[in-house]
Amino acid sequence: MLGPLETRLLELLWAQRESATVAHIRGALPELAYTTIMTTLDRLYRKGLLLRAKDGRAFAYVPRYTRAELLNKLISAHVADLLEAEGGPVLLSTLVRAVSRTDAALLDELDALVQAERLRLRKEAK
Repeated sequence: MLGPLETRLLELLWAQRESATVAHIRGALPELAYTTIMTTLDRLYRKGLLLRAKDGRAFAYVPRYTRAELLNKLISAHVADLLEAEGGPVLLSTLVRAVSRTDAALLDELDALVQAERLRLRKEAK
């Protein structure tokens, strides 16, 4: 979903913790052309990953999601794609085996998450 330059610009915006214009970012990445930065930020905005507001004649950009929130969204989307494929049960059993080999406490946490989601779905169905 994200290219190397998109990732680099997101990392820069997360590190700044404030909105930034293309000119601000270009100051941190002088090797990149202004138009390259502008196009990439616009692409991230159109993907729904950045928010922007007018700052004079330019736009100032901020990440829509924290790094952790975006990672969660990306992983969730990939897992959903895998589950929709015919290998859904294989994916789940592989995940359970991998987790149990790595950390038994994590397996307990996974079980608790499954139980909580089941409860949420039951309440939602009522």
